[in-house]
Amino acid sequence: MKRELDNLVVQMYASGITYEEAVREFRRRYIQEVLRNNKGNQCKAARELGVHRNTLSRTLAELELDPVQIKLGLKRPPRGEHAVLPAVQLIRSR
Repeated sequence: MKRELDNLVVQMYASGITYEEAVREFRRRYIQEVLRNNKGNQCKAARELGVHRNTLSRTLAELELDPVQIKLGLKRPPRGEHAVLPAVQLIRSR
């Protein structure tokens, strides 16, 4: 893992990504992953991150992350919105 991180840092530096941009993107990705692993539950995610729930909420706003979108991305679509198989569509269109 250390080698992968080292390579990523070298690539980011060579691409001209600023320190602030790199830190912001790392924070976004890390928090998104923790939220996904906690099924969008901010209280559990905050506990895992070792921050207060209000701090996490403030950080989400700062990083322009929408916890509702993260949570919705984890849910299956309602039964009526599942993809219809092409053969079934052909039968219905006749």
